[in-house]
Amino acid sequence: TNHTKRENARMRQLKHHEKKLLRKVDSYGASTRSSKQQREIEVMRKYYLQDRDDYSKYNKVCGLVTKLVSQLKELPQRDPVRIRVTEQLLEKLFNMGVITSTTNLTVCEKLAVSAFCRRRLAVMLQKLKMAEQLAEAVSFVEQGHIRVGPHVVTEPAFHVTRTMEDFVTWTRNSKIREKIMRYNDQLDDYELDGARPAEKKRK
Repeated sequence: TNHTKRENARMRQLKHHEKKLLRKVDSYGASTRSSKQQREIEVMRKYYLQDRDDYSKYNKVCGLVTKLVSQLKELPQRDPVRIRVTEQLLEKLFNMGVITSTTNLTVCEKLAVSAFCRRRLAVMLQKLKMAEQLAEAVSFVEQGHIRVGPHVVTEPAFHVTRTMEDFVTWTRNSKIREKIMRYNDQLDDYELDGARPAEKKRK
């Protein structure tokens, strides 16, 4: 048809340099996607993430923090809103254990998914030397061997804040705990007789 002919006439052939540029753009986009996917796989393997949604959620939070930091930096340094929100953000992230200091916003710009992964209960067990391997730590949590404070936690992804870190321990009826205490010769007859106080369970 005449319409099709007119459309074809408008769609000229790309010149050599245009084709070359287009190939570079496509290649760069594919390379970037591949790099992100590879990074995601590496992090999931390293921290034994069993659910890809966990990685996506952590990544989303990092993106929101980065965006907030960018908006704060657009405000004057002495702006009261910038000062107040900066202090609140730094304090919150520090208490969560995902940044190491509260000196300035630069630490927030470098926030990565791995920072959140390191605060997962299963990962913390390895850090606290309560498990040698992450797979083992995940099993301990899922089988109800671990409590945080008075609460039994059965979710390996449970986020352990700085305050909670000192209260991560074995449940009193844990067979793993009993083996460790037997090894250390610390288990008394009272505990062996099964007289243990009840514990609350939290997922």
